[in-house]
Amino acid sequence: MEMKILLLSVGTRGDMEPFLAVAELLREKGHDVVCVFPEQYAYLAEDAGLKFRTLGSEFIELIEGDDGKMAMGGKGSILKKAAALWRLYGQSKSINEEMVARQHTIVESEQPDRIVYGGKAIYPILWGIGNPDRSILLSPIPYLIHPVKDHPHIGFSRNFGTLLNTFTYSLANFGLIQTVVSTNKTVRNALEVSRRQIKASLFSKKMIYAISPTIFSRPDYWPDYVQVLGYHERKNDATWDPDQELKDFISQHDNMLFITFGSMTNPEPEAKTKIILDILGDHQIPAIINTAAGGLVEPKMYNRDLIKFVSRIPYDWIFPQMFGVIHHGGSGTTHLALKHGCASLVIPHIMDQFVWKDRVHALGAGPDGTAMRTLSRSKMEPKILDLLSNQKYRIRAKEIGARMRSEDYREQLYRFIVDI
Repeated sequence: MEMKILLLSVGTRGDMEPFLAVAELLREKGHDVVCVFPEQYAYLAEDAGLKFRTLGSEFIELIEGDDGKMAMGGKGSILKKAAALWRLYGQSKSINEEMVARQHTIVESEQPDRIVYGGKAIYPILWGIGNPDRSILLSPIPYLIHPVKDHPHIGFSRNFGTLLNTFTYSLANFGLIQTVVSTNKTVRNALEVSRRQIKASLFSKKMIYAISPTIFSRPDYWPDYVQVLGYHERKNDATWDPDQELKDFISQHDNMLFITFGSMTNPEPEAKTKIILDILGDHQIPAIINTAAGGLVEPKMYNRDLIKFVSRIPYDWIFPQMFGVIHHGGSGTTHLALKHGCASLVIPHIMDQFVWKDRVHALGAGPDGTAMRTLSRSKMEPKILDLLSNQKYRIRAKEIGARMRSEDYREQLYRFIVDI
């Protein structure tokens, strides 16, 4: 039976990718799929031939502004960061209320049979109270709602032991429930639901962790309605064709690095780029640098025989040709780098990226990275040299990649979404 299914995600570019992959799968199965994203990502849905409804542009504009950049790794005192976070909170309140109102309007007009939504989207939680088993939370990162005994909630930075780790989830979930309660009051024709109903709905709801079990194993004490169902990526971009200059550059070098900060930005892209270029130049390390959203920038003067700058390149095309990847620690980039056997050095900008930094290092696939906010030559240089010289990282990454490439959870994911 054909269903109408909304894929609703709020966040940066990386937050859209798992939903686009799921959208393509559902469309293949014959369903009517609608992507509901911030306006800046309309092109992602439209390029894939998917229907699109907008959540507006304000959220992305906010996080790409000066305060957003400061919060995501800018150089400054604790007081400056705190002030930036406070201003972000004040500005985001009205923006979030408007986005929830848009979610409400879109859901009411589309009348979907299912909603698959991300962790930053609130309205589907409320909608799910009156539509049991029809709203499904999808997360590309672990440690969100359901406790993991040996790891705290993603909002906390270290292992406190089983008892306190579990408490961190209770604390975070209390805040989430309070947010949903407050949000409900802002919705036009607010739903008549109690805090108890919200809590019951949230913790008996289907949830998909779109993560490779090779990287994160599902705890056996989780309920059956919470599953780890693999990493899913969109189909290869068959229309993308590299120019001859890029092909020639790759053919001329061995043991190359690919460096990207994806959709992350920072207040000092020129300075951060210079640190990396100086290290690469002094040690004659060939690299391709992806400027992407502007976290790294191409200077006027640099060694073009050693370094190649690009602004858009499919990761599934370039990663298999690289020795290692230095990246921001987005879930998709982390998965793809490991899937293609690349040793990895993660430079996290915001909280979930610190989880992937730790995970890559714990898996033995790369050095323990350093945070963007503290990035310096003295910290980066030994880590880059370790990434290239320690063959154990490359061997381990290839082992992980082989296991990931053998995973196939497409049918399980599909049945989990459409079956009640």
